[in-house]
Amino acid sequence: MSDTGAVVSLSQRADLVRDFARSDLFDRTFREGMGLVEETAAYLDGDGRRDSRILSREDALLYAGESMRLTTRLMQIASWLLVQRAVREGDMEASDACDEKYRLSAAAQSEYGDQLKVLPQGLLELLDRSNRLYDRISHLDRRMFVEAEADKPQSNPVLDQMALLRNTFGNL
Repeated sequence: MSDTGAVVSLSQRADLVRDFARSDLFDRTFREGMGLVEETAAYLDGDGRRDSRILSREDALLYAGESMRLTTRLMQIASWLLVQRAVREGDMEASDACDEKYRLSAAAQSEYGDQLKVLPQGLLELLDRSNRLYDRISHLDRRMFVEAEADKPQSNPVLDQMALLRNTFGNL
């Protein structure tokens, strides 16, 4: 009986993935995510490189760590979006996209807080935008894969027993 529940759950999640992959929300999120990846690469190879050269040694290390955190977060975003696009284009089954290996991992949070203020404004803006996009995609990921399981109607043992009694004895 539990096997049937798992199949239904996977089917429901696959439907959610398929619906999302075909949605305007996906289109907008995909464009935003890939645009941010390109914008970040251009910044880090251009203005960011120049900006990092004028930082103190300690601040340059902070810059390097935060830029690696930024690129890692963006690669997770891009990977997640590309899986959804593969579903949309028929290159991947929606049920395969439900596999745990395609879920977002927990985002690495900076431990530097106020120290980040010394970083160039361009990097700070990219960090902020990538964090907000990651949070939105993480929310979508939870809704489609984690909370979809919790949204399944749970059986009520009392109502189940009442229905069994009605079926057995009829309406008294």
